[in-house]
Amino acid sequence: MTEPAPEHPRDALPLDSTAQLLTRITAQLGTQLSLVSPNGTRRPMHRIRRSAPTLVAVAHGSRDPQALCTVLELLDRVRELRPGLDVRLGHIELNEPLLPDTLDRVGRGDAVLVPLLLGRGHHVRHDLPLAAAAACHLRARVAAPLGPHPLLVEALYGRLVEAGWRDEDGTSRSAAVVLAAAGSRDPDSDVDARRSAAMLSDRLGGVPVVPAYASAATPDVPTALRALAARGRHRVALASYFTAPGRFATVSAAAAPGVAAAPLGAHPAMARLLLHRYDQALTGAAPAHGALTRPPLRAGA
Repeated sequence: MTEPAPEHPRDALPLDSTAQLLTRITAQLGTQLSLVSPNGTRRPMHRIRRSAPTLVAVAHGSRDPQALCTVLELLDRVRELRPGLDVRLGHIELNEPLLPDTLDRVGRGDAVLVPLLLGRGHHVRHDLPLAAAAACHLRARVAAPLGPHPLLVEALYGRLVEAGWRDEDGTSRSAAVVLAAAGSRDPDSDVDARRSAAMLSDRLGGVPVVPAYASAATPDVPTALRALAARGRHRVALASYFTAPGRFATVSAAAAPGVAAAPLGAHPAMARLLLHRYDQALTGAAPAHGALTRPPLRAGA
């Protein structure tokens, strides 16, 4: 989606470019300092590379060629935020590398599988733990899905603004947002989507946000739009609750009568959230869905 033209010359640069630069400098400085031991000698590089468990990002996979490009861009942002961390990609289906192949290539050691999925469901509860258990050479656990979380809401809000949403739009009594999600038969997936919708509503100043689904759950996007129209909500934007482009995201956007946000993709908040879920899995600060019953992973050698 084309970025809107800046209204003022001072807006020509991204607003967060300075923050991103400082983050990169800080991370790189931390990496360089980690190479020096307390007695002033340089640590062997092979020990630094092996110190942190591998982050294996698990994407669903899609026949849309933009899906893989989007996920790879997201992982590049993750590497910028955490230089030196071994970050790899595995797919559940449709794209290579498939997750079992990625786990085979990791070799022996520790790994954290971070699902690029936005809520609980069959893949998080069953498929990912089974794949981790099948990789007998690894000590692995599955992190929690990306949503719900305030960073995810910031990414949703950012994509809406990019698509043309303005904060003043939320002051209209006819305004609303449909949160378009993939859908799942797992009732907890619906709970997660509704929680994200409520958080996004708060971020938008109280604008009603209604979750709708592309499959497996109700309502679908057209039904949600009709229900909102019956309540006098005719100025409806669509927030894309998808990590990357794909059939469900495309069909959902096509049903939107007005503003339709792009998938979350490589939004900076998504990269920070991915690392947050990775760190949570390492520290045990929050229960991981589908976590394996294994000893805690070590963050350092």
